[in-house]
Amino acid sequence: MKVEDIISFGSYEWRILDIQNDRALIITEDIIEQRPFHDAYKDITWADCSLRKYLNSEFYDRFSSADTDRIIPVINKNPDNQWYGTKGGADTKDSIFLLDLYEACRYFGDSTSKLYNRGINQRYWFERKDENNIKRIASYKGQATWWWLRSMGRVSVKAVYIHGDGNIGIQGNNILKGNIGDGRCIGGVRPALWLDIS
Repeated sequence: MKVEDIISFGSYEWRILDIQNDRALIITEDIIEQRPFHDAYKDITWADCSLRKYLNSEFYDRFSSADTDRIIPVINKNPDNQWYGTKGGADTKDSIFLLDLYEACRYFGDSTSKLYNRGINQRYWFERKDENNIKRIASYKGQATWWWLRSMGRVSVKAVYIHGDGNIGIQGNNILKGNIGDGRCIGGVRPALWLDIS
């Protein structure tokens, strides 16, 4: 196994983002479903959002016992938003999680320098010409679609996301409240986890 390989695990195809000794960080290759970040429109962080609860209960429970034996629970740091200072919330113990803003910059090519050296005209979006945007593009049912990260956006009713063109929406999308259809903000979900590969 090596970084960027695609592997099968459970019912999904996963991309390897990192390998450390006998474990690998993997993320679903495609967006597997669409859900709101939280089930109420209020200030929230990853630690308390309904999407985290869903991934670590109902979604986790879909795996066989043999598969869950290979999923390694980890303590995730949830740093404040690097541009706006919005609180990231408490550290969390997660079996399954979303990537944070830093990880989205680090694991799809390395764009971390742009995260910490914000351009003069960058207010709400990451660098539109970042050469790594294309690596963050993901599809849902064959169409490029935006997907959630676990970092909070400009305010605590928004969560950072990856746009359909791979650019990072650092200002965030509303965690529930939307402007079209039924008024719900439904984002793509790309679960990530640490897998025992020993």
